[in-house]
Amino acid sequence: MYQRIRGLREDRDLNQTKIARMLGMSQTGYSKYETGENDIPTAVLIKLARFYQTSIDYLLGETDNPERYR
Repeated sequence: MYQRIRGLREDRDLNQTKIARMLGMSQTGYSKYETGENDIPTAVLIKLARFYQTSIDYLLGETDNPERYR
């Protein structure tokens, strides 16, 4: 999961600070999600899935299909 959120961010040439702002948190706090130091709360997973227009299953590594369910 942690590699997925980092990969999605990097694919869009975004930095951690921009994503952290979108989530209403600090860059340091967001960084801990990407490294796996902190678990990602469900509410944050939902925001990330919506932002990246993907499914939570993709973020969690349950599928390799990044398409959102319709």
